[in-house]
Amino acid sequence: MKHIKTKYEILRQKTYILIHGSGTIAGKTFDLILLGVILLSLLLIMMASISKFDNKYHSFFYISEWIITVFFSIEYILRIISNKKPLSYIFSFYGVVDLLSLLPMYLSFFIPGSEVLGVIRTLRLLRLFAILDLIPILNQSSHIKESLRASMNKIIVFVYFVIVMSIVLGTIMFMVEGGHNGFSNIPNSIYWCIVTMTTVGYGDIAPITPIGKTIASFIMIMGYGIIAVPTGIVTAELSRNRKSKDIKNNCPRCKTYIYNEFANYCYNCGEKLIDGTVEIN
Repeated sequence: MKHIKTKYEILRQKTYILIHGSGTIAGKTFDLILLGVILLSLLLIMMASISKFDNKYHSFFYISEWIITVFFSIEYILRIISNKKPLSYIFSFYGVVDLLSLLPMYLSFFIPGSEVLGVIRTLRLLRLFAILDLIPILNQSSHIKESLRASMNKIIVFVYFVIVMSIVLGTIMFMVEGGHNGFSNIPNSIYWCIVTMTTVGYGDIAPITPIGKTIASFIMIMGYGIIAVPTGIVTAELSRNRKSKDIKNNCPRCKTYIYNEFANYCYNCGEKLIDGTVEIN
C-alpha cells in the first residue's frame, strides 16, 4: 500500500531541502542569508565592545542581538525537526557550534557580559566551504590531523625536555641574580625562562648581572631552535603523509587526484583504481 505523506512530513521535507540542501538554489540562498546574518552579528558584537559606540547605540545593539539570537534559535529547532536523525545532528560538530552560537544571549541573564561570547558564531562560517563547493580544500585538514597524530610522541618528548630545561635554567638564574631584579623566587625565574625561551619577552623581569645576561643570551638563541624543532617534526610528517596520499590517490592513468578515498574508478578517465596503500621506499 502506498504511503501517503502527511502535511507535517511534506513540510519537514521542504524544510530539510531549504536548510540542508546546499546544492539547491533555495538552499544556497538560505545559506548565504545565514552567513550574512552571522557576519552582521559579529560586526554588532565588535562595535558594541567600543565604549563610544555602545554608549550611543546600546539599545540598538541589544535589540539587534536578540533578534539575531531568536533567528538562530528558530533555525536550530528547524534543523533538529527536519533531520531524520536529530541526535546525529545535535552531537555533530556543526550541531554543537550552532547550539553554542545562540547560548550567549540567554546566558547574559545569569552572567552579565557573556553576550560577547557570540563570536563563537565565527565557526559557523565554515559552512562557506560547502556553499562554494570547496569541500576538497576543507578535507585537506585530515592530512594535518594525521601528521599531528603521528608526531605527537616526538612532540611530547620534546616538550618534556623544554620543561626540564626551563626548571633547571630558571633555578640557575634565581641563584645567579641572588633573588633580586624580579627573580624573587624559583617559580618567577622559571616563568622568566619560559617567556624568554619562547621569544615573547614581556620585559617585566630582566637580569642585571653579567653572568645572568650571558645565560639569558644563551636561552634566547636556544629559543629559536625550540620554535623550529616541533615545526620541523610536523612538517616532515606532513610531507611524508602527503607524498603517500598523493601516490595512493592519484589515478595511475591520467594522474588526476581522487578526493574520495573509497572510489573504485577515476571520475576523469574511468580507470579502475587499485585498492590498498602503496608502500613507499
